[in-house]
Amino acid sequence: MANRLARLLLVLAATGMLAGAPSFAQTRDSTARQPAGATTADPGAGDSAVPPTCSDGSTPSISRNEPPCGQDEIGPDLPAGVVFLPDILLDLFGGFAREPGQPGGERLSGGVADDGSPIPRDRSAPDDAGAGNGTGPAASAAGAARVGAASLAPTVSPRAIDGAYVPDEVLATVEPGTAIAIAAAFGLDVRSQRQSELLGATIVLFGIPDGRPVGLVLAQLEGDPRTRARVPNHIYDLQQAAGVANYAFERIALDFGSASGADVAVAVIDTAVDAAHPALQGVVAASFDAMPDIPVEERNHGTAITGLIAGVGNMHGMAPGAAIFHARAFDSGKSSMDVILLALDWAAEQQARIVNMSFVGPRNRLLEIACSAARARDMVLVAAAGNNGPDAPYSYPAAFDGVIAVTATDEKDRLMPQANRGPYIYVSAPGVDVVAPVGGGTDLVSGTSFAAAVVSGAIANLLHTHPDRSADWIEAALAAASRDLGAQGRDADFGHGLLNYEAMANAR
Repeated sequence: MANRLARLLLVLAATGMLAGAPSFAQTRDSTARQPAGATTADPGAGDSAVPPTCSDGSTPSISRNEPPCGQDEIGPDLPAGVVFLPDILLDLFGGFAREPGQPGGERLSGGVADDGSPIPRDRSAPDDAGAGNGTGPAASAAGAARVGAASLAPTVSPRAIDGAYVPDEVLATVEPGTAIAIAAAFGLDVRSQRQSELLGATIVLFGIPDGRPVGLVLAQLEGDPRTRARVPNHIYDLQQAAGVANYAFERIALDFGSASGADVAVAVIDTAVDAAHPALQGVVAASFDAMPDIPVEERNHGTAITGLIAGVGNMHGMAPGAAIFHARAFDSGKSSMDVILLALDWAAEQQARIVNMSFVGPRNRLLEIACSAARARDMVLVAAAGNNGPDAPYSYPAAFDGVIAVTATDEKDRLMPQANRGPYIYVSAPGVDVVAPVGGGTDLVSGTSFAAAVVSGAIANLLHTHPDRSADWIEAALAAASRDLGAQGRDADFGHGLLNYEAMANAR
């Protein structure tokens, strides 16, 4: 209220200044504010022009206390000394802001996928608790405030957004019980809301029903103290580059015969898996579908990651016996931030010691907070460094502090050409043409996704024999025990070097 009063005083002061100085009177385009049926002066007729009239034939009033053409008309060009408030002053009042699509309020384009195409969504919004009966403060706010989002906040500049994102959604953490009121105030829909274990707040997926750009909505929400963090619903991609004894065991100095991850809980956030595959029999301790409304179309990537970590039988994983907590969060190689956060929360609730994240995307503040909270719980976070080439930007979550970023090497310890580079690369592991289970059998697979799975399996072996090792200890031991590759010391290609399990397990 104080801010609105201050703006009112500013406008009144400006109005007085303008009215007191006729030389500052605004000349308006005759079509800009002319009501239907009004008559205008001929611009070329000079003093003999027809005097201005309103739609009912009356002469426009020049009184300061009433509209020039009555309550419902703004009026045509008026005689000297009659002044309209400039738009910049009108816009100080939320109620006078232009609606999207009206003159001066053109809509900007929304977010798109990497290929330039829009990313459609078809979700229905669940009811807020207590909102279904049409009573209470939330319902009152919803009924009173939905006058159009542009009328409820001052004009703001859209925020620049990196990476692909869902073009009609934003995510925000909010004060409990405020989701519906916030949605009503900004012309949004509540598509989902829940209490996040890792974020320690209510996370809400807001839909944008009127085509406003995501950057504009985020900027508008920043002015509402009921919101804590506001981010795009970013899109993330699985990291598979191409494609029988697995050479990975030899290259990382892990004994095939003694490898075991028994009693170690490993969360895998990936596609669905082929639960009937012989290599996965008895491997998955619990499953969670973070995207139940999307039909399952892909299982190979998740099956390969799970098999490389804990496969059994003829497809011996790096840590057989590990308990896999599998969260389906991807299909057709894609997922979004809201789904990934849901899967991460579930992994934390299962008390997973290791979380394998073989996917990449842009930096996202909520993902960063969630990863930091998971690490604070002593969860070891392992992520693919990315397969987008040496000039690609940093990939996340791998580039977050506290996340072990894994790049891929081949059987001769050469870097995979498609691998990302950068100072965030932490360690290297076999990830080129490694054998892994897929639907219907096995295949050679390549990518930093699979190198990450090798590292997750190696860490599961370590925690099997040393369950008291902390995430900090494991990260330090990885760095100290890795076999240096490339330039001396840690570098942007190989990180600290190739994982050496034997040296890591013997570290003190």
